[in-house]
Amino acid sequence: MRILVSGSSGFIGSALVPYLTGHGHAVSRLVRKKERDNDIVWDPDRDLLDSRSLDGFDAVIHLGGVNIAARRWTTSFKRAIWDSRIRSTELLVNRVLAVPRRPQVFICMSAVGYYGDRGNEVLTESSSPGNDFMAQLCVAWEKATQPLAARGVRVVNLRTGLVLSAKGGALKKMLLPFKLGLGGRLGSGNQYWSWIALDDFVAGVQFILGNSSVAGPVNMVAPNPVTNREFARILGEALHRPAVFPLPAPVIRIVFGEMGDSLFLTGQRVTPKTLERSGFQHLYPTLDAAFGRV
Repeated sequence: MRILVSGSSGFIGSALVPYLTGHGHAVSRLVRKKERDNDIVWDPDRDLLDSRSLDGFDAVIHLGGVNIAARRWTTSFKRAIWDSRIRSTELLVNRVLAVPRRPQVFICMSAVGYYGDRGNEVLTESSSPGNDFMAQLCVAWEKATQPLAARGVRVVNLRTGLVLSAKGGALKKMLLPFKLGLGGRLGSGNQYWSWIALDDFVAGVQFILGNSSVAGPVNMVAPNPVTNREFARILGEALHRPAVFPLPAPVIRIVFGEMGDSLFLTGQRVTPKTLERSGFQHLYPTLDAAFGRV
């Protein structure tokens, strides 16, 4: 397939692009500064993207957006988080709609934050959204892709959990304190963390590209979510270190503000119902298996 990818330089994109290329696809990158011949330049902040450059792609994968954990959530940074996702998606969707040969499939990131803080409730793609900032963001993000679905393009919204790899993302940041024996639960530790190994994420995207029956929201998570307490214990065991130093919720709120509540203290017990019904098999269905590579 001829595939266009945004967010290719990020943690997930930098793994996905070579994976797709290695499986025989021709991949072009949406970038702000051209570095390779097949790069396509855009600037969502300035509404710049030549629709003619998008003609003839078989698939578009939109991973773009500023890192939500980059800093404390001030009003201005929350606006940046919102705009980097919604405005970029609207721009890309509008330009794709303008080309005569539209892609067969448009895959766009979303997040399990769609569901809000749901305690022990088991969540599937048909579960209702939450009402906090992350939930509202994900609802708007997915809505921005719907004009393509209305015009017959297969749209897939990846409600992604915590993507795990020792090479980057949240897990890489956790490794040092856990290796020093300073890891532990966050807050009560009872909040569910839905997660997926990076290898399963990229394999899942490849699976979705080739499976025309998969459309709409897809929970991009492993089949066995765990509580934060279990996550800390299993990671500690994988590193042969104790995980007995909790970080109390009041401290998290003081240090991180709203971001701490949203990313660390709330939880979603999400299951990959659509992927499993479609026949996708996870390489790392349990956290023990995923951490076996740490």
